[in-house]
Amino acid sequence: MSRGYDYIIVGGGTAGCVLANRLSSNANARVLLLEAGKADKHPFIHMPIGFAKMTGGPYTWGFRTVPQVHAENRRIPYVQARVLGGGSSINAEVFTRGVAQDYDRWANEEGCKGWAFKDVQPYFLRSEGNEIFATEYHGTEGPLGVSSLLNPMPVTKAFVQACQQYGIPYNPDFNGAAQEGAGVYQTTTRHSRRCSTAVGYLRPVMHRANLQVETGCLTTRIIIENNRARGVEYVQKGKKHIAYADAEVVVTAGAIGSPKVLMLSGIGPAAHLKKHGIPVVADLPGVGSNLSDHYGIDIVYELKKPISLDRYNKPHMMLWAGLQYLMFKSGPVSSNVVEGGAFWYSDKQESVPDLQFHFLAGAGVEAGVPSIQSGSGCTLNSYVLRPKSRGTVRLSGASPEEPVLVDPNFLAEPEDVRSAVDGLHISREIMAQPGMQKHIKRAHFPESSVKTREELIQYARKYGRTSYHPNGTCKMGVDDMAVVDPTLKVRGVEGLRVSDSSVLPSLIGSNTNAVTVMISERASDLISAV
Repeated sequence: MSRGYDYIIVGGGTAGCVLANRLSSNANARVLLLEAGKADKHPFIHMPIGFAKMTGGPYTWGFRTVPQVHAENRRIPYVQARVLGGGSSINAEVFTRGVAQDYDRWANEEGCKGWAFKDVQPYFLRSEGNEIFATEYHGTEGPLGVSSLLNPMPVTKAFVQACQQYGIPYNPDFNGAAQEGAGVYQTTTRHSRRCSTAVGYLRPVMHRANLQVETGCLTTRIIIENNRARGVEYVQKGKKHIAYADAEVVVTAGAIGSPKVLMLSGIGPAAHLKKHGIPVVADLPGVGSNLSDHYGIDIVYELKKPISLDRYNKPHMMLWAGLQYLMFKSGPVSSNVVEGGAFWYSDKQESVPDLQFHFLAGAGVEAGVPSIQSGSGCTLNSYVLRPKSRGTVRLSGASPEEPVLVDPNFLAEPEDVRSAVDGLHISREIMAQPGMQKHIKRAHFPESSVKTREELIQYARKYGRTSYHPNGTCKMGVDDMAVVDPTLKVRGVEGLRVSDSSVLPSLIGSNTNAVTVMISERASDLISAV
């Protein structure tokens, strides 16, 4: 079966939903959005607290890394969304976007002309619909709803006070004039419901006659003729389909999915493609290289009293919380769990923070992190913001059904190890302040007996994990490893672009969802200008 469109978007995640909205705003443009996963109908997706239930299961791809040489040879679960809205439908809804220096580095040092902060800030503002802030740093009318927690848990407030006692100043707005400090995160929520890009961007335009959205579609390859992308081949419900694009194909399948699609289509490192019997269309060694991610390390504490979300694990309390949310859109269900945070320095010689902390008002929230068997707990996570370690995404075979080999190469660089352990040490110092100590019963994980620097290094290698921010595998730039140019066009292939976190030339110092939204906002203008 064949169909014709102007634009085909491969991937209905965070980036794809943005592009579907913007490109279909031209009534003369026929737009097809293909998503491998399901529609975002599960109720847990739309409840802010649902994040705790979505880091595994049918709305993810179920990836695991290859054995991590520098992290005890563990195969670490590597959560990537498989649902409309992508990561924005299952993430912790934390709204941060990094500092101006990150984007200026892209433009001035990494060959990405036109991506300095002054260039991208208008797209951040265009996307943001902030319910609280209305300064020069914030938009108020954008599709992406952003709000503040109405009533953080008592333990979260204690954490923010403890940070100040340690010496980290209070910061009410991590996206404002300065990033450094501690406070309560703003979240991508609106009226106490998650505002994914599927909700904010896609759902309001689903009625458009020129937009077609298809779920359950596994893209098998991009059809390329005479070095031009002509369309997409995909399988839906066991049947093969071909859709043709008169203007462009835009790949928005994420930092793992996008390089996979390109390599299956013959775009990537020639030797690797030949190894799997894939004809080489464009020899681009950067496809699937330059993978980086935030390596998060958790510490867990047991509390004296039930002042965290764990108090709602009991059936009767869970019922009460559900009723409170149903009737008043308030209470624990309106929490994103990762309520508090901080940006700080492992080394004060740094010009901007190089560490980020996430405070979770509960224990055992995510897979692999210990819970409290009885009573209540809390979790503090830290990671290095701009890690030096780089990894790869590679095919395991030529079939689209075969899993990719994901190797983030965590902690490969000594500098990453040093900074990660500094972050772990600071985490424990924060939790040792009076604001937290009055609530803490004991250190649950690791135990207080883990003290020396070598013991902390071993702990970091043994228990660290992904923070769900993979990027860079189709990096933007002008050097030999660049996959796309600064207009996001794939080098050597006409009519083909990539627009998602895979194009980041280097990791920015924050969560990455808002950045992915910005990239596709800008991509829509670049595409429409043709």
